[in-house]
Amino acid sequence: MEAGIVGLPNVGKSTLFNALTKAGALAANYPFATIEPNVGVVPIPDPRLETIRSHIESQKIIPAALRLVDIAGIVKGASQGEGLGNKFLSHIREVDAILQVVRCFTKAPGGEEILHVSGSVDPIRDIEIINMELILADLETVDGSIGKAERAAKSRNPEDMARFEVLKKLKPILEAGQPARTVKIDEVDQKKQLKQLGLITGKPVLYVMNVDEDDLLGENEMCQKVRAYAKTVNAEVVPVCAKIESELSQLADSERQEMLEALGLKEPALAAVAHSAYKLLGLQSYFTAGPKEIRAWTVHVGSTAPQAAGVIHTDFERGFIRAEIYSVADLERFKTEKAIKEAGKMRVEGKDYVMKDGDVCHFLFNV
Repeated sequence: MEAGIVGLPNVGKSTLFNALTKAGALAANYPFATIEPNVGVVPIPDPRLETIRSHIESQKIIPAALRLVDIAGIVKGASQGEGLGNKFLSHIREVDAILQVVRCFTKAPGGEEILHVSGSVDPIRDIEIINMELILADLETVDGSIGKAERAAKSRNPEDMARFEVLKKLKPILEAGQPARTVKIDEVDQKKQLKQLGLITGKPVLYVMNVDEDDLLGENEMCQKVRAYAKTVNAEVVPVCAKIESELSQLADSERQEMLEALGLKEPALAAVAHSAYKLLGLQSYFTAGPKEIRAWTVHVGSTAPQAAGVIHTDFERGFIRAEIYSVADLERFKTEKAIKEAGKMRVEGKDYVMKDGDVCHFLFNV
C-alpha cells in the first residue's frame, strides 16, 4: 500500500518526506529530471513491539511499514499541463491515499520570508487549488470514457452497464467541483467499476498542517480554518513542524529524546502522521513473536485469519488449518505464552475469524 505526499511548491512537502524516511536512509531517490517521484519506506511506530520483547526474548524487532511517494509540487493549471502537469498527476493515480501538506507557517526559522507560489499564505486557498486540479484531471478521465462506455452498455453486458452508470453519476459531481469520493453508490457492481476507474479524488485524504516552531500543536488561526474545512469533507488533520521533525530524524536516540523533552513532546509528530496514514488506508497490524524476530504484519481491517497468514507466505493461506491467538494485554498480565495457555487465554480460531488489531498469532498450516 502506498500513500502519496502532495502540495503546492514551498509548503515543506519534501522536507516532511525526508524526515519521514530519515532523510533518505530508506528512500530510493530518483532525479526529478526523469519525472519520477521519490519513494521511501516509513516504519509505523508501535510501542507494543517493545512490550512483547520485554516478555519474549528475540534477536530483532521489525515494525510494520508504509510506502510513501513524494510527488513533485503541483501548480495551478496542472490539469491543463502547467508545470509538469499530468506527468505528475499520473503518479497520484497510482497511490492508495493522499497526504496533502498544507502550509500553516509564515516564516523560515531564521525569520526570513519564504515566498509562497501564490504570493501569500492561505491554506484553504491552497487546498482548493489542488482539489480543483485533481477534480479537473478526473473530469477529463470521465469525459474521455463516458462515450465509449455508453456504446459498450448497449450490449447489455452487466459490467459495461455498471461502468456507464458510474460515469453518469460521477460527471455532474465533478462538474460541480466536488471530489469523486462524495458520489453515492450502493450497488456492488458499480462499486467495483468505480474502484477500477482509479480516480484521484476518489482516494482518502489526510491534511498535514506544516506549522511554525512556536505552534507545534497547530493552534493558530490558519490551522483552525484547516480543521474546520476538514470536518466538512470528513478528512483528518495532523499538525507537524517539518523543520523540527527533520532535525529530530537526524539525531541519535538519546539526543532525540532530550530534544523531545525540551519541546514538551512525548514522541515525534511524524509518528502521528504515520499512524494517521495507516488508518487512512484501512490498515491494522498483527504480531508474530519468536526467538529470531518479533514482527508487525500489515492487513486490511476486516481480514480473516487465512488472509492474514497469507501476508507472511501464500502457502500459509492455502494450507491454513487454524490460528492460536492471544492479546498483548494477556502477555503483559501472564508474562509468558505458557502461562497464557494454562490460564485458558490462548484462543484457537478457524478460517472465519476476523483479525483484530494487535493480535499475537501462531499459524498452523499444511501444504
